[in-house]
Amino acid sequence: MRNQSQLLRYGIGSLGVAAAVGLWQIAAAVGPLRDSPLPTATAALSRTWQLLFTAEMWRATGETIMMMMIGLIIGVVFGIVLGVAIGISPLAMHATRVPLEFLKPVPPIVILPIVLLVLGPTMQMGIFLVVFGTFITVAVQSAAGVFDTDPVARATGRSYGMGKLEILRSIVIPSALPYIGTAIRISAPIALIISVIAGLLGGGPGLGQSLLLSQVTGDREKLFAYVLILGTLGLLVQALSQWAERRLLHWHPQYRKEDA
Repeated sequence: MRNQSQLLRYGIGSLGVAAAVGLWQIAAAVGPLRDSPLPTATAALSRTWQLLFTAEMWRATGETIMMMMIGLIIGVVFGIVLGVAIGISPLAMHATRVPLEFLKPVPPIVILPIVLLVLGPTMQMGIFLVVFGTFITVAVQSAAGVFDTDPVARATGRSYGMGKLEILRSIVIPSALPYIGTAIRISAPIALIISVIAGLLGGGPGLGQSLLLSQVTGDREKLFAYVLILGTLGLLVQALSQWAERRLLHWHPQYRKEDA
């Protein structure tokens, strides 16, 4: 029954994709957008297929993924450490409350000019932006997970003679893991977007720079081909982050309930 439901969901999703491509083709070929810069779906898909066999595309994709992954890993590590410290230490909570609340609404694009001046249009610039754009989300969610730990479970651990570090390792961290997993799943697509922005607006390496060069040279088919490649990459990142979250936290009651 579950397999049939998944097949039905995938089938409906495929029909939706086919319908969107068909509408795009009609609008650009014979519809109201036929005289616009928008290329037809067949032209964009054909150019996408051609790009798949070029070293240029794979090099740009690799640079984007590298920026995304390095920045995401650093952001996640710093975010978890800071979030756990905030959750268990009133001193850390009061020391970081104002800076976090100040930085929370600031998007990475706002500090792009400053980072660009310091680091230049380099991969390091993109990695820094990804770290800035992800670690706050992870820190806030990690702190929320620590705060949400059942006080009865903590008291039970103390009654059994567990020390603070053992309670943190055996009770608090496992309780906060669903919050952390959700933060990482949300941050992964954000990291990809920031990596593209670093190239598109900051001149850094990767798919963003390829998009910019295609726009500057007026190669519309290539521009939309890179858009399609980025969209596909985004779907893969989202799917992999969801799979990793469920795989790593399959033991948690929340995820066992969803799988039932």
